[in-house]
Amino acid sequence: MVHSIELVFDPDSETAIRRIWEELAHAGIPSQAPASRPHVTLVVADHIAPDVDALLAPLAQRLPLACTVGASLLFGKSNAILTRLVVPTAELLALHAEVYRRCLPHMAPAPMPNCLPGQWTAHTTLARRVGGHQLGRALRIAGRPAQFDGRFVALRRWDGKQRAEYLIG
Repeated sequence: MVHSIELVFDPDSETAIRRIWEELAHAGIPSQAPASRPHVTLVVADHIAPDVDALLAPLAQRLPLACTVGASLLFGKSNAILTRLVVPTAELLALHAEVYRRCLPHMAPAPMPNCLPGQWTAHTTLARRVGGHQLGRALRIAGRPAQFDGRFVALRRWDGKQRAEYLIG
């Protein structure tokens, strides 16, 4: 399992995303519920050293940060990952780039390519392994509401090996 640095949503946004997870699960689509917490991953690597927390703490002071959760988005080909796009603002992109810069010397062996500035797509995951026969129904469920405004209120380091979250700042 990997390590990551993530943005955590405010309670209302988290509730809205969990509602989508529950509707997907009720429809028999393998959603994130209840095993995860709604978030947006900023950087990810096989290992991120815990000493990065102190370097990231000043960035946590930029929060809360307004966000808009927008259109549904699919990653992959067969058995897709279903997500919702987080509309990229200049402020969000700048935060991402700074988190990446500060984390880079603390990630081993190297960060995943999809989290590099200029290649990163801000999103929150709704479901994994969505097969073609489920896709239409999954997109209808995931797309309601078409968009909503929220906020990021915390920065965390996720240790996937230990399944532990460490709030930063």
